[in-house]
Amino acid sequence: MRLEYTERQRAFREEVRQWLSEHLPEKPLECLDTAEGFEAHRAWERTLFDGGWSAVTWPKEYGGRGCGLIDWLIFEEEYWGAGAPLRVNQNGIFLLAPTLMEYGTEAQKQRFLPPMASGEEIWAQGWSEPGAGSDMASLRCSAIRDGDHYVINGQKTWSTRAVYADWLFGLFRTDPASQRHHGLSFILLPLNLPGISIRPIKQLNGQPGFAEIFFDDVRVPAENLIGEEGSGWRIAMATAGFERGLMLRSPGRFQQTAKALVDLYKDNQTQADRDPGIRDAITRGYVAAEAYALATYRTASRLAKGGKIGAESSTNKIFWSELDLLLHETAMKILGARAQLLPHAPEAAGISHWLDGFLFAQAGPIYAGTNEIQRNIIAERVLGMPRA
Repeated sequence: MRLEYTERQRAFREEVRQWLSEHLPEKPLECLDTAEGFEAHRAWERTLFDGGWSAVTWPKEYGGRGCGLIDWLIFEEEYWGAGAPLRVNQNGIFLLAPTLMEYGTEAQKQRFLPPMASGEEIWAQGWSEPGAGSDMASLRCSAIRDGDHYVINGQKTWSTRAVYADWLFGLFRTDPASQRHHGLSFILLPLNLPGISIRPIKQLNGQPGFAEIFFDDVRVPAENLIGEEGSGWRIAMATAGFERGLMLRSPGRFQQTAKALVDLYKDNQTQADRDPGIRDAITRGYVAAEAYALATYRTASRLAKGGKIGAESSTNKIFWSELDLLLHETAMKILGARAQLLPHAPEAAGISHWLDGFLFAQAGPIYAGTNEIQRNIIAERVLGMPRA
């Protein structure tokens, strides 16, 4: 596959590059999993929105730029290449928004998309439960219709961004007699409603990137239902397709990490060459990052022609999560004992981001559906193999 950009696309890339050079924060923002860092990242989302860069693929009437997926990939390459801040509202912009575009009413789009794009409302995910992780069809958190409201009881866990977020999107069982993927509904709710309790869950780096959420007779307006009651599984699978297949992990993220790994090797070549496997790992990682980029461009081109993301999105999820592990494990080997230094250590200057990336990469094969589950999906739905 050979990529050739049009004059307009090259001009677009230059426009992105110029804007980022003029608006990037002067120094790195605090970790977005702290209260101060979360608000700093929210302010950055507003800066992106004011410049028209928060959601480049959205229609303009909802706060976007009206660009295609190829433009989005170009934007992401420049964004990651510039070292711009992480997107605190990625759950909303990259996962919920495409779902709303496809299944939401016009009133819901007008209500939720603009404040999502501006960072006024930050979104958390409400998928997993203590007894329903990758097997989401076994969830039990209930939402029972009572007039113009749903009354929610139960628990969600491993809810990304829920400690500081404003809203939650999730899957709830609206038919208490139903089993598995039947009787589930996709509902949106603010996290400040009476009856909601949030308990932070610390990550490996000690920061509360996740939370448990407890619901005790929480009343949610029925107008916050997305699609029809009982159609939640189909809608959630579309959201999972966006998460695994294209939007959540753009190629620019891994291309930039691969380039940084090459630079790290050059700066520590004498030590790195003591392990003959390191150069091979760097080569494999760099080539894999470029291959992932080409595959994503191909997928974007197919979608632009009316195609859909199907079960093959599971192959993407496995690929990028294992690529992330390879890149960061290789960096740890290059750095040796220095890799374990925490960010505040004087000797960690310039390298502490590798430890953060390494710790986060450990979760890659787990979130968005464990890689074991993704392999089952590939076996059954792509290869047509029988269930074990």
